[in-house]
Amino acid sequence: MRKLLFIALAFFTLPAIAQTPKKTYNLSERAADHIVLQLSSDRWTGAPDSIDSRMGGLSRGGNIYIMLDKPFRGNQQLSVALGIGVGTSNIFFKKMEVDIESTARVLPFRVTDTTANFKKYKLATSFLEVPLELRFSSNPETPNRSVKAAIGIKGGILLNAHNKGKNLRNASGAAINSSTEKNLSKTFFNNSRFAATARVGYGIFSLFGAYNLTSIFKDGVAANMKLLQVGLMISGL
Repeated sequence: MRKLLFIALAFFTLPAIAQTPKKTYNLSERAADHIVLQLSSDRWTGAPDSIDSRMGGLSRGGNIYIMLDKPFRGNQQLSVALGIGVGTSNIFFKKMEVDIESTARVLPFRVTDTTANFKKYKLATSFLEVPLELRFSSNPETPNRSVKAAIGIKGGILLNAHNKGKNLRNASGAAINSSTEKNLSKTFFNNSRFAATARVGYGIFSLFGAYNLTSIFKDGVAANMKLLQVGLMISGL
């Protein structure tokens, strides 16, 4: 809640600061719209030890957005950007399966130490997202040679949720077959999400972070776990 209040306060106060007369820049050559690419290392915060200890080190995400940037008249170093795109996350597990097709009231996280298991197993989600950013650029005339920072929020609607297992093996690790199993179900997942975002960088490269303000799963079906993404962002503005 404190993070959400901080972001809201920033959005209300910084536009007022932007009205203070500042240096005028020639932005006639700067594109108003652009593509944002993000590659992240993903983690669930708030996961019980029984789940957290089973998460693999390869969990990752990828986000892509088209965004429209509009500088403030009073201070062209500040701008607001609104966009639309898709955000994805892939959480890998070691000898654990997440039965999203279960008819149980509580989502089963099944340990497979002593049974057949998949060498690679992940739970993947994708969301249609609308990001909103308040941005700063040290020199908006030359965005590819500027220090940049931004804070924002984004909201999303669940498009897909599935698990996937590859290369089935027995409890001893010996290969059984190279089959792939995939199951799709949104039953246990929240259909919408909101996240706080921040980034800082130079030129087209930035380090970014995004933290969900809403739980991944519906109330009562699993622990109150939230997605944290930290990674590299490529963007012209």
